[in-house]
Amino acid sequence: MTTLDNTTVTPVVIGAPRGGPDAPTLRQDRWWIQPLVTVTVLTVFVVYSTWAVFVNKDYYVGIAMHRDLISPFYSPCIAGSCVAGAKGTAIVANWWRITPALIVIGGPLGFRLTCYYYRRAYYRGFWQSPPNCAVADGHRRYTGESRFPLILQNVHRYFFLIGVFFNVILTIDAVMAFRMPGEGGIGVSVGTLVLCVNAILLWLYSVSCHAARHLCGGHVRTFSTHPVRYRLWKLLTPLNGRHMQFAWASLIFVALTDLYVRLVASGTITDPKLF
Repeated sequence: MTTLDNTTVTPVVIGAPRGGPDAPTLRQDRWWIQPLVTVTVLTVFVVYSTWAVFVNKDYYVGIAMHRDLISPFYSPCIAGSCVAGAKGTAIVANWWRITPALIVIGGPLGFRLTCYYYRRAYYRGFWQSPPNCAVADGHRRYTGESRFPLILQNVHRYFFLIGVFFNVILTIDAVMAFRMPGEGGIGVSVGTLVLCVNAILLWLYSVSCHAARHLCGGHVRTFSTHPVRYRLWKLLTPLNGRHMQFAWASLIFVALTDLYVRLVASGTITDPKLF
C-alpha cells in the first residue's frame, strides 16, 4: 500500500478470517485456558444441578435434626410433592407430584442464561464465537443476536426482576435458618452461615448486573435532576466492575449450598451448632 507521502509500507494481517484455517491467531500465550475453564466449570455445574433437581430427595433439613435448612434449588417449595416442613405457606401447585424443583428452576436459570457476562462466557467457551480476543471465530458467519433464537436474550431485563424475587425468597430462607426447632429459640450453625453467604452472593451478583445499573441510571439525560437515581448508579457502578467475579462465586456457591444441605439431610454429615 502507499500513503499520501509516497512511503511504502508492508501491510500486517493479525489473526485470520472468520473460521480461519490453519493459523487462527498470532497469539503465543495460553489463550485457550480461559475458554477451557469456562466450559469445564459450566459443564460440571449443569451436570450437578440437573442431577440435584431430578433426584428429588435430601433437599430439606427439618425439626428431626433441629434445623430449618432448604436447598436453593427447591425454594420456594410450592408443590404438593414437597416434603413435610419444606412446603411454603402457599401451595400453588398442589397437583404437582414430581420434583418440585422443576417449578422454580426456570426463573434463576433464565436470569443466568441471558446474563450479559454469561453470554460472553458460553459464546466463547462452547460456541467459539470467538474463543478469545484476537483469535479467529469458529464460525464462517456472524449474525449476532439479531435473529432467533439469540434475539430472545433481550428478555434479560425481565428475568432480572424474576431473579430479584428469588433472592428475596432465599434471603427469607437464610433468616429462617437461624431457627433451631426442637431446641427452642434461635442459634447459628454452619448451615445458617452457608445459607446467609449464598443469599449475599446472589444479591451481589444481581445488583452488579448491567440490567440493575441501567435500571438506576438508564434513560436519564441529566443526573442533576435525578439525585436519587444518580446515587444508586454511583453505588452500583463499582459493583458492576466486579460482576464477573460475583457471577462465578454465586454460581459455584449455590451448588455448594445445595450439596451441604443434601449431605446434612442424608445424614452423611452433621450441621455443627456454633452458638
